[in-house]
Amino acid sequence: MNLSPESLARMIDHTVLKPETKRGKIKQLCDEALAYGFGAVCINPVHVEYAAGLLEGTDVKVCCVVGFPLGATLPEVKATEARHAVRLGADEIDMVMNIGAMRDGDRGLVKRDMEGVVAAADGRPVKVILETGLLVDDEKREACEIAMEAGARYVKTSTGFGPMGATPYDVRLMREVVGDRMGVKAAGGIRTFADALRLIDAGADRLGTSSGVAIVEGYKWAKYSDSWMKPVRPCWLCPSRHASLAKQPKEVYLWYKQRCITCPHRDENIFND
Repeated sequence: MNLSPESLARMIDHTVLKPETKRGKIKQLCDEALAYGFGAVCINPVHVEYAAGLLEGTDVKVCCVVGFPLGATLPEVKATEARHAVRLGADEIDMVMNIGAMRDGDRGLVKRDMEGVVAAADGRPVKVILETGLLVDDEKREACEIAMEAGARYVKTSTGFGPMGATPYDVRLMREVVGDRMGVKAAGGIRTFADALRLIDAGADRLGTSSGVAIVEGYKWAKYSDSWMKPVRPCWLCPSRHASLAKQPKEVYLWYKQRCITCPHRDENIFND
């Protein structure tokens, strides 16, 4: 993998999306993005104008989330939100797709929802958040195909507020569907350099994380030791391991657990570790 600290930093969308975020945190986020050379900051719409002012004239982009974090807003509302974000200075839009419509098989609504935001973005990159932990594999594949048809530039794994974060398994699946026609953004639970490297190796070319500083700093230690990259059992990286009935629809949870039953690694006693 041809990766340097600088190229890794450019792949990172330095993120803060908690509802309690104060302006001082946005200032810190932007300062860190400039200091480390991150590709973008990813923030809620209310902070876009302030961040755009802080980053004006720099190479750091302002990425704004839309329909976040549920994706259950009306298509017209998402489009309006994206249009306002662009007016305030957003360079990129990360939208949450209509997850319920995807699970219903309402392909037309899912596509119309995405197309509205793509049009409102007026040529700026749109990344479609699938929230993979709420979907089975066939739904993930179809969502990627619809996002391509709708004109989005990236598909993205998760909001960070859902039942699962990014996994190499899901990134690989998404990359297999979109090939080199779209980017793949991994987001959710990416905290270390090892996490980042596994996701990049699986096919991610953007990373959404609030741990960008720790990840780049972790890269600097890689030349001294390879202990950060100890082998990991496949099941530890599989979405099925993280399935939770408390966080997922019952049928999705059962689908994931059925995968565990048929998994060749099921006799490794991983749940006793």
